Amino acid sequence: MSAIESVLVENRVFPPPESAVQGARIAGMQAYEALCREAEDDFEGFWARLARENVEWTRPFTRTLDESRAPFYRWFDDGQLNASANCLDKHLGTPVENKTAIVFESDDGQVTTVTYRELLTRVARFANALKAQGIGRGDRVIIYMPMTIEGVVAMQACARIGATHSVVFGGFSAKALNERIIDAGAVAVVTANFQMRGGKELPLKAIVDEAIGMGGCDTLRSVLVYRRTGTACNMVDGRDKTFDEALQGQADECPPQAVDAEHPLFILYTSGSTGKPKGVQHSTAGYLLWAHLTMKWTFDIRPEDVFWCTADIGWITGHTYVAYGPLAAGATQVIFEGVPTFPHAGRFWQMIERHKVSIFYTAPTAIRSLIKAAESDEAVHPRRWDLSSLRILGSVGEPINPEAWMWYHRNVGGERCPIVDTFWQTETGGHMITPLPGATPLVPGSCTLPLPGIMAAIVDETGKDLPNGAGGMLVVKRPWPSMIRTIWGDPERFKKSYFPEEMGGRTYLAGDGAVRSADRGYFRITGRIDDVLNVSGHRLGTMEIESALVAKTDLVAEAAVVGRPDDLTGEAVCAFVVLKRPRPTGEEARQIANELRNWVAKEIGPIAKPKDIRFGDNLPKTRSGKIMRRLLRSIAKGEAITQDTSTLENPAILDQLAQAN
Repeated sequence: MSAIESVLVENRVFPPPESAVQGARIAGMQAYEALCREAEDDFEGFWARLARENVEWTRPFTRTLDESRAPFYRWFDDGQLNASANCLDKHLGTPVENKTAIVFESDDGQVTTVTYRELLTRVARFANALKAQGIGRGDRVIIYMPMTIEGVVAMQACARIGATHSVVFGGFSAKALNERIIDAGAVAVVTANFQMRGGKELPLKAIVDEAIGMGGCDTLRSVLVYRRTGTACNMVDGRDKTFDEALQGQADECPPQAVDAEHPLFILYTSGSTGKPKGVQHSTAGYLLWAHLTMKWTFDIRPEDVFWCTADIGWITGHTYVAYGPLAAGATQVIFEGVPTFPHAGRFWQMIERHKVSIFYTAPTAIRSLIKAAESDEAVHPRRWDLSSLRILGSVGEPINPEAWMWYHRNVGGERCPIVDTFWQTETGGHMITPLPGATPLVPGSCTLPLPGIMAAIVDETGKDLPNGAGGMLVVKRPWPSMIRTIWGDPERFKKSYFPEEMGGRTYLAGDGAVRSADRGYFRITGRIDDVLNVSGHRLGTMEIESALVAKTDLVAEAAVVGRPDDLTGEAVCAFVVLKRPRPTGEEARQIANELRNWVAKEIGPIAKPKDIRFGDNLPKTRSGKIMRRLLRSIAKGEAITQDTSTLENPAILDQLAQAN
């Protein structure tokens, strides 16, 4: 395999501001390097120390790491604990007990707050309600909920009684939900009658009924329904109960169930609704340790902080940095039900001002859509709000292109807030490669360096290390506590997907391409391995071409690049572009397409010029903001779209993008 060619050059460097270094948990690069040395010199001792310092154990562990069944690694496996107790009970008798745990802002702007003591009571009552339904340790519970306090309560209640939860994002279709109920062997579904998004009432319970009606849900016994709105929904006698009915008469206390360290805390499905769902299984202790530790390290969380991660609990980011990490750290956090553009595209900035948010963590997709909105409407520009409470910004979900990074830095962070550009995956459980706000000099578009204890490297297809400057495949050479334990019910798929024999069967294959800079050794993610194009023998990462297009800041708001077969070059570059002006057609579209081709040739080189450029008012995205690139590949190839598009926020955009210029 030839190396993946890296064509993006970024020379801007931003040292951490003195205000971020002062009082930081990891202050300065020497402190970071000391932790890395500790991990290298005594790997198991390093993790054992952190596990004893950051987790409360019911039964302390004596064995740190069992590698005897690699790649099915086991961490702290003779210890016992409870995740909910580590998030809630441990704060009793401390100043955190009466501190605000959650500031909830609903779609219509109403604000509700709950303290740690109040949250514990709600979790205990719901845990008792689950037990009354016959749900106990080892049972699987599907959670299909809006982004509300009740969703977090349901997750924590499952953890409290030792049940394994599987949260399904509220935008998924009945078919996707049906597949996940069956694969997990779920005994119950926790849902709501409706969810509110962008001023609209969207059904959830009706989709649950449709999913169950498709058949195969033989293990399912009960459905618990939160009445989010006053609109009635269908209720099945003997199977369905409202939250009010289920909670009636339940005690305010529920002793946490101690479970083994390796007990499955949750299953989270990562595949789309085509093909067999892939249930990523995470343990209790290792996952919880990393969730808590990365809150301390990456976000440098402090008692006075107001933390806001904008992710939905249906995704891993919402698990680690909404439902578990902030609570384990005793933080005050904001939870938001709605979308960033309702009732206007300044909603995020308005909420930061209103709630005095100090740490803001969101996705590049959201940032880019808000750039477009701000540059077309001064009324929703971040400068219209007081964002002085911010001290740390974060980026998650995909690589952030340098121009979006710079806009975020200038307009949201006021050029004073470090940006933690975090690389991680559903499978890793928490951050893997990320700047530390009080230590790492920042380079736009780079996730910089691995966290202490994470042995990341870039290799070729045989597992051979590649030199800095050469692009290849990102791997992790040693296990870490929060790693995926298996794919639920499919251990062979787990081994084949993440620990291929051709790499020795013990090295974790992330599935992403990456390159390390020649000067600093900083990592930059170049996109998924299957998002590498082979154009006339040159292997090019799609993310770098996208970054070049978006760097045309006077014209381009967003871009997505895919490949399609080409008789001459093997693969041709096909770009889907959203402009900062109305979508062009006809001759205007052809002129702008040529302008962009020439721009890419100047930024990268003629080899990367898109052969096909199509314009749209938007890109096909899920309701969480993820671009559905597999649909774009079908459009680029001229294929009829046969995949399930029910999770798309804007399915009509597909017809628009199918029109060639």
